[in-house]
Amino acid sequence: MAIARALANEPSVILADEPTGNLDTVSSAQVVSILRKIVDEEKKAIVIVTRDPALAAKANRQIQIIDGRIANESSPKDHAATAAS
Repeated sequence: MAIARALANEPSVILADEPTGNLDTVSSAQVVSILRKIVDEEKKAIVIVTRDPALAAKANRQIQIIDGRIANESSPKDHAATAAS
């Protein structure tokens, strides 16, 4: 329901704070699938704040913030280059 409310006004950017934080594994997977579909098909930008490394790994870009400062930033191409090394 929260995803539907977030999309109601057709925003160009959606902010999601711990969207899977209190969900079971199946529900979490469904939410991640919906968010991925929104990004891929609706061409919306979604900013997700999470402590879940598995969820973060599915992002197009990751920015790690520690003590209010950017500590690390990466994108899929960075991961692909690291894996190829």
